[in-house]
Formats: sequence, structure tokens, C-alpha cells
Amino acid sequence: MIIENKDLPFTSLERERYLEDYTEGAVYVLGEIEVDGKEMVEFAKRFDPQDMHVNEAKAKAGPFKGLIASGWFTGSIFMRLFATHYLSNASSMASPGFDDLKWNAPVRPGDILKGQVTINEVKRSKSKPDRGVVKTFCEIINQDEVVVMSIRAVNMIASRSGKDN
Repeated sequence: MIIENKDLPFTSLERERYLEDYTEGAVYVLGEIEVDGKEMVEFAKRFDPQDMHVNEAKAKAGPFKGLIASGWFTGSIFMRLFATHYLSNASSMASPGFDDLKWNAPVRPGDILKGQVTINEVKRSKSKPDRGVVKTFCEIINQDEVVVMSIRAVNMIASRSGKDN
């Protein structure tokens, strides 16, 4: 379940942001999602069918003492928050990739996961000045303020000044 917070700065759903709107050093909370246990298990059955993700009895006997989410499920939750509240359909020009993915702690049914981003670098392209690259450190944090996942994103973003060119 997505927990909408319309008061979050910068991350409004009615957004039209461009390269110039991303500021190095800025930190934004992207909203929260409650982990639905049924969705978590169904995802794992399709894409990561390991016992710790799909078999409650075996998971209870394992090192995590219960079901945990696939890291890819956690990444999907992050991507929903990132695409909805950070990127803008007006300017997002895709991504050449992500770096330094870490799954730091298990995610369980009922957890409330918060997305948080820190803008590390904003650089206009010299060869294509109608766009630039935004590098972002991204975290998914649970209700106990434990960082359960982190990743570094690289996104190509159109500039406002190049919008009409």
C-alpha cells in the first residue's frame, strides 16, 4: 500500500522538473509504502523462488526466523517511489544504470519503507547542452530507521533551457 503524503517538498506528483531543479546536496523523502506480505510472496514465487522468500515453514527454521522479501522486491518498491516522486515525465531521459546496490537488512511483511534520496552531482552535458546527468544516493529506510537498501542512481535529465530547442 502506498502511503501518499502530498506535503513532501519537491516530490509532488504534479511535477515538471528539469535539470536546473536538481540541487547538489539536497535531500528528499519520497514517501512511504507498506509491504504487503501477499504481494511480497507472489513476487518471489515468480522471480526469486528461494525458501526464505516463499516457504513460511522453512523460512521460520532458517537464519532470518521468518519470511523476508526478495531484494529485487525491495528494489521494485524503491523504483516505484523514485519514478513517481523524484523523476519527472517531462525531463527523464532514461538511465545508463545504477551502482553499488546493497541490501543491508531484511524486509518483512508489514514493514513501512520510506524512500530517501541525496543529490550528489548535477552536471550539464558539454556535447549535448539540452541535458545533463544527475547522480543520486538512494536509500530505503524501514519504520525503525534502519537502512534496508541503498543504491547509487545515474539519470539523464533534460534541461529547461533546452526544452524548446
